[in-house]
Amino acid sequence: MQLQVLNSPFNQEQAELLNRLLPTLTESQKIWLSGYLAASQSVSVPGTSELPIGNTKQTISKEVTILYGSQTGNAQGLAKKAGKMLEENGFQVTVSSMADFKPNHIKKVQNLLIMVSTHGEGDPPDNALSFHEYLHSKRAPKLDDLHFSVLSLGDSSYEFFCKTGKEFDSRLEELGGTRLYPRFDCDVDFDEPAAEWLEGVLVSLNEARGGSAVAAIAATQEAVQSVYSRTNPFRAEVLENINLNGRGSNKETRHIELSLEGSGLSFEPGDSLGIYPENDPALVDLLLVELKWDPKEMVTINKQGDVRPLKEALISYYEITVLTKPLLEKVVQLTANEDLRELLSPGNEEKVKAYLEGRDLLDLIRDFGPWGDTAQEFVSILRKIPARLYSIASSLSANPDEVHLTIGAVRYDAHGRERKGVCSIFCAERLQPGDTLPVFIQHNENFKLPKDPDTPIIMVGPGTGVAPFRSFMQEREELGAVGKSWLFFGDQHFVTDFLYQTEWQKWLKNGVLTKMDVAFSRDTDKKVYVQHRMLEHSKELFEWLEEGAVVYICGDEKNMAHDVHNTLIDIIAKEGSMSREQAEAYLVDMQQKKRYQRDVY
Repeated sequence: MQLQVLNSPFNQEQAELLNRLLPTLTESQKIWLSGYLAASQSVSVPGTSELPIGNTKQTISKEVTILYGSQTGNAQGLAKKAGKMLEENGFQVTVSSMADFKPNHIKKVQNLLIMVSTHGEGDPPDNALSFHEYLHSKRAPKLDDLHFSVLSLGDSSYEFFCKTGKEFDSRLEELGGTRLYPRFDCDVDFDEPAAEWLEGVLVSLNEARGGSAVAAIAATQEAVQSVYSRTNPFRAEVLENINLNGRGSNKETRHIELSLEGSGLSFEPGDSLGIYPENDPALVDLLLVELKWDPKEMVTINKQGDVRPLKEALISYYEITVLTKPLLEKVVQLTANEDLRELLSPGNEEKVKAYLEGRDLLDLIRDFGPWGDTAQEFVSILRKIPARLYSIASSLSANPDEVHLTIGAVRYDAHGRERKGVCSIFCAERLQPGDTLPVFIQHNENFKLPKDPDTPIIMVGPGTGVAPFRSFMQEREELGAVGKSWLFFGDQHFVTDFLYQTEWQKWLKNGVLTKMDVAFSRDTDKKVYVQHRMLEHSKELFEWLEEGAVVYICGDEKNMAHDVHNTLIDIIAKEGSMSREQAEAYLVDMQQKKRYQRDVY
């Protein structure tokens, strides 16, 4: 609706300015603006909890609790950053993992910020499970004095986008809480919306206490600037790029060594390295053939006004290999294609889900035609290519100024075309020693070696899931750790796919690695996986658990990690003479004590 002098409280000049501004705002900008205006008025809006709290200058406490649920470390990093900003603005802040927070203490909290990712098929992260279960149980108390806000992290290419954050948000409202600021749902490129959300929270808290909103925003903007980070990656030189698999293997696994010299970056075993990859130029060329636009035409790629030639932007900035439902919903607003409109009509949710599976931007254009009148309008609805995270496969103590990765090349056929993993094939086919990669460190406090080097560890990592355990062994060798260690490794063939075989044999010989059991699924008539080897040694494995061993799982979540989890429960039930419920409780207790840690994807 166009604002006019007759239908609004604005004069002609104000109405014209607003009519030009409002259509250009993103959804997150509209939410932030509405929250900012409501907070600045310090007037509560009856009947709604979607706006910041109102006239509460006498009741808002200076104490703020920030709880995070994080699988890979994104939510945790944002929580620590938010805590620092709030402290700089005079608030007393407690930052805690949900796993370390006593759930019944929620009754004592007045200001709560939740930062949580959604894992797998709509599940809470491992360290959010117990708090999520408590809050959704009958034991959860009324929270009439609680003011809260939720920052939800997710990936819109998944069906249950930001589900965990949405569940926390609605449940806190059900229990009587009042929104301090509206929930933000962030896609994979979360830095800007997260900063907007935090600005809004700071403004709401400061305004409610009669403080300065300007100081809050300044603190936010200053803190998001750092030397080398996700938003300012370091260009790391490639030192080595070799194929670990033998001739005749069905797989290609790259061992990549990068130099961090001069970066000041540091990491611990269990952390990940983020890489910003480039799209396949051959795929971009196919796109440009369909689009008919000049590859050299300049397009603006971000809010800062940076411009790139269209071809360069499609190679290095925009995601072109994944389709999401939100993208289709934006496309349908810019095209007259009735077939696409029909696909997105109510009742066709399963058809949409099936269409998105395994297709990319080229498929979308070939099926429904390009959209927009210009190249700029076409790219304006594409999301930024997300960084890929890889478990670090080396110890900084053993390899100063270096970081090693283990990356499996992804190639498959779908819908009549060969498909390639964006980052894995970039590394496998186009990355040479001497080239540089934009990288950053992703710290992961949820996957760490025990502080006591005498603690036994059990590691389960088939395929490239073995990467962090190479870093564990390097670190323990450097430290002279004497605690027992046991590795379960699996792949397809012993001869061609035994990744880092000579290194494991060296560690077995010198005692850094105590035991190793392997499963090569294609070498026998009956497929044997790591969970089968675990069952074969169930008695000894349970003895290690009883001795206080920490269990680590790294790799595919949907199949391997799920099977290994159930196998652990079976082993605990059998060897501990427990019911399944008791065995599950045993594993939950291990998880709460950080004795069961998973790095799964």
